Amino acid sequence: MRRREFIALFASSAVVWPLAARAQGAGRTYRVGVMAAGPRSAAVATRLVETLRQSGFIEGQNFTLDWRGFAQQPDRIPQIMAELVEAEPDAIVASGDAAIHAVQKATVTIPILGVTEDMVGSGLVSSLSHPESNTTGVSILSSELDIKRQEVLIDAVPGLRAMAAIVDTGATQQPQLDAMQAAARARKVELALYRITRAEEILPAIDKAKADGAGAINVLASPVLYGNRLDIMKRAAALSLPAIYQFSEMAAEGGFVAYGPSIVAVFADTIARQLVKILRGARPADLPVEQPTRFDLIVNLKIARALGVDVPQTLLARADEVIE
Repeated sequence: MRRREFIALFASSAVVWPLAARAQGAGRTYRVGVMAAGPRSAAVATRLVETLRQSGFIEGQNFTLDWRGFAQQPDRIPQIMAELVEAEPDAIVASGDAAIHAVQKATVTIPILGVTEDMVGSGLVSSLSHPESNTTGVSILSSELDIKRQEVLIDAVPGLRAMAAIVDTGATQQPQLDAMQAAARARKVELALYRITRAEEILPAIDKAKADGAGAINVLASPVLYGNRLDIMKRAAALSLPAIYQFSEMAAEGGFVAYGPSIVAVFADTIARQLVKILRGARPADLPVEQPTRFDLIVNLKIARALGVDVPQTLLARADEVIE
């Protein structure tokens, strides 16, 4: 299989931030709050805890993880974040623009590790190399990858002439959607947009897309859409709608095609490494925002057969993994 790897270059930051040093010490219990789309039971949380354990932060001994999922109730993000901040953790990990903005409003002293589509474009940090605040983390490039996923989906479904994008209005901006529609028209495909603001709007949006004649759906990057991915996959299968998803693991979970970084790797490798540095005394301003270095194209042929889609061999040859 061919692998596509992209290398991001980072510069170090010398910005001074008035945070007390948090050097790892014997007898101390470290507390980390997490505001993520999915529940604590997810593989992301399991791998994060395993990686931290390898660095000496052992849950139940000298480390506590306070994990909160918000995908079902994104309107409660400010309230949940206020509860996390009130507990005075040593660091907070937040996923998505809304969660990161909420914690930034709640504290200027607790270190924040954010995971979202575009940390700079969303105004969460001043630059990748010089965050200049109590916030750093990972910028996962989804704003660029949404268009690339659209191209992959068009290639994967022969004869596609009408498709849909499920859009979380809190995660995707209009200029990006305009660019996606222009790119679809260039391929002689009409792209219809179905916007959601709450979890309960997702399945009706998919139903409407099918009723309107969409032959495939691009599930755009969003913590809320990710947190509800299993329901989305079930509905797409029931309606015989091929769909593409943002993280590589999502094909194995039942998605037709996935293209992007591994969300498990983002948390278990990058965020865990940054978190260890923070807990040992590093300042967020001294840690550049990182980007994924690997993007995988995964095709689930089992799902393709169930949908009646004959995936072209040219696309299968490009895939990093084909699930039989």
